[in-house]
Amino acid sequence: MELGLLQYLLGAASGAVVGLSLALVGGGGSILAVPLLVYLVGVGQPHLAIGTAALAVAANAAQGLWQHARRGNVRWPCGGVFAAVGAVGAWGGSTLGKAVDGQALLALFAVLMLVVAGLMFRHRRAEGDPSARLGRENAPRLFGSGLVAGGVAGFFGIGGGFLIVPSLMWSARLPILLAIGSSLVAVTAFGLTTALNYARSGWVDWTLAAVLIGGGWLGSQLGASSASRLAARRGTLNIVFASIIVVVAVYMLYRSLPELGLLA
Repeated sequence: MELGLLQYLLGAASGAVVGLSLALVGGGGSILAVPLLVYLVGVGQPHLAIGTAALAVAANAAQGLWQHARRGNVRWPCGGVFAAVGAVGAWGGSTLGKAVDGQALLALFAVLMLVVAGLMFRHRRAEGDPSARLGRENAPRLFGSGLVAGGVAGFFGIGGGFLIVPSLMWSARLPILLAIGSSLVAVTAFGLTTALNYARSGWVDWTLAAVLIGGGWLGSQLGASSASRLAARRGTLNIVFASIIVVVAVYMLYRSLPELGLLA
């Protein structure tokens, strides 16, 4: 599809928001990028928006990962195991997701977001163990949760940060700041896996993805430093993370349900 200058500028602004969200809370990349591409930039095909967003989110997550790694917020063994197992699930999930109606995919996505947000609000004061490391006691949980999160992320065409962060907090007992930093290893892997699968079907706009990535670099600079400050206030990051998910999910349901004939 052909886009105009204004749409590319809106794409760059959307990328900045995505980069900020990824670096700040480890998620929200695709859950913001997909609706921004569809409803703000004007990408008419949900599958094209999903494939393009997945590539941009993978690149922006890598930028955020570098920022968090510099601050010592990444547990590489935990994030690496989670990412490796989850990438397998992401390939299978994205293959299945391509066969589902685009509007139905957006609606199901929004419902899942609300469920995750509810869990994050419920456990908003969970602190975790800053000394947690990969070991025999948590490896099975990391394998299982990584496979599930990867499959879901691939099915919905997302980086999956909003799933990965709570999964790492549960499976590896990481505090939220370390879970956010470590999650970006998996977000990068899942997003790239999904994007490559969608690219095979021609559902990636490479120029728009490049614009999103450029804008995301700016957002990631601010997000990583802000995350460290917010983490010092108990429960604040969890609340910010969950609140973003709720707002976007409600808007997505508002826009997608009429398209499915479920809301007048």
